[in-house]
Amino acid sequence: MLVDSRPTRALTSMLLLVTCLFALLSSVAAADDSKVIKGYDFNGDIQKLDIAPRPSLYSGGFADCLRGGSLFNFSTFDVAYYSDTDEHTIFFYLNGASNIRKESLALHLSIQAYGETRFNMTYDPCKAHMDTLCPLTSDNRIAAFAVVPLSADDVAGMPQVSMGIPDFEGFARIQIFANSTQTEIGCFQAVMSNGKTLSQPDAIGTTVGIFVITAILASFITAVYGVSVPHMRMHYAHSFSVLVVFETFQYIFFSGALSVNWPSVLPAWWSNFAWPSGMFATHSLVSSISSFTGNVVSVSQVGGAGSVPINNNGGLTQQIYGRASDTSGEQPSSATDLDDYAWGGEPNTPGMPMPGTWPGLPGTLSEVNIPPAEAFTLALIWFMVMIGLVVVLIVLFKLTLDLMIRLKLLKTDGFNYFRSHLGGYLASALLRTCFIGFFVMTTLAMYQFSLRGPDGPTAIAAIVFLLFLVGIGGLAAYACYFRLRHGKYSTAPDAIRFESATVFKKVPFVSAIRNSERGEHETAEQRRLYASVPITRIIYTDDDPNRLTVHQDAGFIKRFGWLSARYRRTRWWYFAFYLGYQFIRACFIGGGVRTPLAQVFGLFLFEIIAFFVTIKLTAFESSRNTVVAIWMLSVAKVITTGLSIAFIADYNVSRIGATAIGLIIVVVQAFLAVVVLILAAVGIISSWMSLSRNKEEFTEPFVDMRVNYFEHMQKRTDDLPAPSKPEETEPVPVEAGFNVRNVRRAPKIEDEDELGDMSLPQPGFQAQAGGSGQRSRANSGSSRYSVSGIPRAARVHRASWSSKEFAQMQAEMISRPENQRGNRSRSNSQRLSSSNIAAVLATDSPGTSTPVRRPMTPTRESTEDARENVETTTSETTPTKQGDVKSDEKTEEPLLADKKEEETASSHQTEQVTVGNEKTDEAIVENEPAVTSEKTADKTTTTV
Repeated sequence: MLVDSRPTRALTSMLLLVTCLFALLSSVAAADDSKVIKGYDFNGDIQKLDIAPRPSLYSGGFADCLRGGSLFNFSTFDVAYYSDTDEHTIFFYLNGASNIRKESLALHLSIQAYGETRFNMTYDPCKAHMDTLCPLTSDNRIAAFAVVPLSADDVAGMPQVSMGIPDFEGFARIQIFANSTQTEIGCFQAVMSNGKTLSQPDAIGTTVGIFVITAILASFITAVYGVSVPHMRMHYAHSFSVLVVFETFQYIFFSGALSVNWPSVLPAWWSNFAWPSGMFATHSLVSSISSFTGNVVSVSQVGGAGSVPINNNGGLTQQIYGRASDTSGEQPSSATDLDDYAWGGEPNTPGMPMPGTWPGLPGTLSEVNIPPAEAFTLALIWFMVMIGLVVVLIVLFKLTLDLMIRLKLLKTDGFNYFRSHLGGYLASALLRTCFIGFFVMTTLAMYQFSLRGPDGPTAIAAIVFLLFLVGIGGLAAYACYFRLRHGKYSTAPDAIRFESATVFKKVPFVSAIRNSERGEHETAEQRRLYASVPITRIIYTDDDPNRLTVHQDAGFIKRFGWLSARYRRTRWWYFAFYLGYQFIRACFIGGGVRTPLAQVFGLFLFEIIAFFVTIKLTAFESSRNTVVAIWMLSVAKVITTGLSIAFIADYNVSRIGATAIGLIIVVVQAFLAVVVLILAAVGIISSWMSLSRNKEEFTEPFVDMRVNYFEHMQKRTDDLPAPSKPEETEPVPVEAGFNVRNVRRAPKIEDEDELGDMSLPQPGFQAQAGGSGQRSRANSGSSRYSVSGIPRAARVHRASWSSKEFAQMQAEMISRPENQRGNRSRSNSQRLSSSNIAAVLATDSPGTSTPVRRPMTPTRESTEDARENVETTTSETTPTKQGDVKSDEKTEEPLLADKKEEETASSHQTEQVTVGNEKTDEAIVENEPAVTSEKTADKTTTTV
């Protein structure tokens, strides 16, 4: 059979044509992606280079390394290092102008990486066919580039591992010499980068901002919900502290304020946390501030020619080199063949440190493009913006609540206290904001003093410094006086003993304890005494021993809760210590920039002392705040400051070693930041549970967590001393044997009295027997009550139980594992099961003294708190998991008693036994717990 194959051939030809077309288009697209240029090398040979791909190393921002003494104005200085498996090429491009009338030049190009020179070459621009530099005249604009191939020996010093390390540390420098005088007349330096960096402010900074806003909302909502001031304070104290969040991120950023030479990786990492310290700005904002600080210069070019005053120290005299007009080089011309690569840098803002170096706070600020002279002014602007934003947001929140209540979208009355006390909340919020910004503003104010800049910014810094020091410090001192004014002070000699101790029961350690504390907690353990320092102890005695505690004093909380609300009852004054600690840190960091050794070593010793003091005080009431602020943050500060000693310039540590130490600091601070962000997210759940404290129902997966949280909250609020631990004894080796745990002797017939305990026949039975017409027999009544087959001559066991045996049997049945497991199941931690509630509510025996009440609302809580202001025990303050279990177990006891009453009735108990069982039932009812209401679930503090 013949088959026509022409359609198949036509289809195959069409497919081949389409394939070739796609291949051609792909090759054209690939050709468009590349940009090959031709340039002369230093020997005058033409070289080709594709400048479109991103180089292995390329330059960024650049500056005049003669500090304004260069006789050139460059708008472009780009250097790149292309590294392939077989080819290595250096490319550089200059664009600018000079005011030198005519001069022959020599150029020297060098690249440094991690403190060592990895490449350097001196060449004649005339041999490289750089016509605009051969010779140099003020009439021609400079536009020169070169493509220099390198051999393997030329790049042998370039560490290949550095190409993958984030934030490559190095710079490229070009030096220009005049041949006629052999003098350096130009020097420009550009930072080098490999494209990998830890500076990700858009991603990390935004994420941090979201979590910070979450922490602020979670903390604020606990402070405004409720009607009982002490109760609101307790829930607020156990939310995650916004002060701790900001202190953590401010510590991370201001770690770079020490006057040392930082490795490049650290300022890049710290730039992600610049905004919590107010260090973020746009170019236009920095330019507007520069007009006030006196740093008004053009940043479109770099050099000493033109608009920047010339500095001839080490350069040529003005008699040799005349000047052209000041506007020469202001408008850079672009080379048509060199405008396609995306990398490259711009001139640095004046006042920045030299590119490729990161000294102290200026080096840290350079990563966010903020000159050091503008740091204080910029922080003050953002602080004022924050003050206004706090006022606006709180007022908007109050208006939103009013609108929702008017539209009946919000039914709870828990926000009524906030709505009626808006002025007090505004004042507390503003003062709390100043308290959070105390460290940043005082640090930058003292840093402004050390710069010795213009009079205007310095005067404003002095005013702000006094406002914070006298204002916030004075309010803290007045808060202490207000609380302690009703009392007497006395002094007593004491001493601090440094004794041997152990950490984690095994690690040797040195503990510090006062003699007075040792007398109060005397133990039989004899510890080795290393030293004893005599001190004078101040003793405060209150005039009124029954005065309300600081956390129950509603008046004190309203005035100074923004200072003391988060601290323990016995450490309410910790805010005064904290302010002093932050002020001393600010003095070291902001005021000690001119003495690096004293600054770093002094701060390190101070952080160690503060670490032990804060651990000894353990002031925070919340466990989350204690873990972060007392332990993790203090340890991180000590580690960071201690490792920073290696960066002091006098010690001349290798830059590779400095980078390794810097990565350790990054790991420590990253771990701390992650923990803070996680706890900020957890704060949403804890605040949610606090808002639901007046609700009976709750989400099932978080029931037990809610109960444990309330129990922990009340325990920390009481702030009672921990019970003394029993002395540990060495365990006795277990030997083969057995233990008798319980022995119970069963009642015997011989234990009964012959007549007293014998069960008498019931009257009804006697009447029935008498009327039946049966003949009488001796002992017929006893025979009818026989319950066994023993002979008639033997004594008969009584037919009914005593109350003691009934209670014993009941206790045994309740203690069985299957009964315990059944009683432990419950539908909610705040209420009993439905059947148990019905049984308890139906039982209104004379032994129950607690009346049944409706679930409590915040308004009802306020009324009863005013009436029941005498005392509140811990067991009444919060719903407990153990209390629920006991309530469930004891609720079923009346049902069990009813069942036993039926059994005794069926066996015809005597009147005496029946009365005994009724007494047993009353005793059981008397032992029942009161019904768990919302009042007991919500009442968590002693009220005023």
